[in-house]
Amino acid sequence: MQEASAVSVATQKKRELDSSFFKKGIMVALFSSLMYGFYTAFVTAGQNSQLWTSWTSALNPTAFLAVFIIPTVASAINDSCSAIWALAITAKQGKLGDFGRTINTKPGIILMLSALVGGPIATVAYIIALSQAGTIVVPIAALNPAIGSILSRILYKQELGPRKLAGIGICVLAGLMIGTASLTGDSSSNMVLGLALAFVAALGWGAEGCIAGYASCMIDTQIGITIRQCVSGLVELLVVLPVLSLVGGVSLGQSFGYVGAAITDLPTILCFVVAGFSAYKSFASWYRGNSMCGTALGMACNGTYTFVAPLVTWIVVGLIMGIPGYALPPIAWIAAIVMILGIVVIAVDPKELFGKKEEA
Repeated sequence: MQEASAVSVATQKKRELDSSFFKKGIMVALFSSLMYGFYTAFVTAGQNSQLWTSWTSALNPTAFLAVFIIPTVASAINDSCSAIWALAITAKQGKLGDFGRTINTKPGIILMLSALVGGPIATVAYIIALSQAGTIVVPIAALNPAIGSILSRILYKQELGPRKLAGIGICVLAGLMIGTASLTGDSSSNMVLGLALAFVAALGWGAEGCIAGYASCMIDTQIGITIRQCVSGLVELLVVLPVLSLVGGVSLGQSFGYVGAAITDLPTILCFVVAGFSAYKSFASWYRGNSMCGTALGMACNGTYTFVAPLVTWIVVGLIMGIPGYALPPIAWIAAIVMILGIVVIAVDPKELFGKKEEA
């Protein structure tokens, strides 16, 4: 009798611990969304510093230099700062040796390949999109779970049931709402280009999720994030920026002159240091939250950045810095909420969610 009672108490304690762990995972995943908001806000703030605006105001807004080179400089500096943060924290945790060894393994190589898609391609596209169209592009970039589901169906023959198809439909509806908002809201020029590049970012991040899923299961989270950020920062700085410079007829000296000027200007580099740390924490919290509450629910919680990122950017850049043009029209906020709903429908199976809660 006493043994049965002891087992019952132990079972109850385990359920309480599991429930607490699950709820903490949800909070960590939501924190990831908040940090993504700060990442977006401070990348935007860096591109609105006095130094940055002195560059852009002297250029034709549609010139290759203004549209592609200057935002790529921002992306390269941001991801390089994020990589330095990741390396510093990895070193503090005593994992630099593991980092070096993991790079030469099959999972490490796969993760580096996925980082090439999600970093240099998707991140550069996202930051150019922000510079061209403002935060109205954020919900479009958040289509990546829907795109990831479609790519998984194509690449891995994973079934797309009615629930996921409905979620994809909701996300597409939100995207159409953003398209109509772009015709009326306060936003910068080159809106169509910005929205198109935001979709490229969504494609890149969706593909990264599909490719990295296998590798991330076998690599320590901290090591995985460090690999991703290092690959992203180095390739953007040493490959993407030079290639775009050659394509656009811009000298490498001029392009890297912008990099040098930005990292030696205190107000500008401080914005990118904060943005880089926020990007690192967002990815770290996303990975950790996924491991605690499940990838599907973690993805859904993280997807709230479609609402959080424009809000935080409006507060930091619009209200605190006093820069106009970051207030979104009501339909854009509604579309962001609709997008969150679509992501939740794609990611979360109600039967599994409620079943997990009952078990907890």
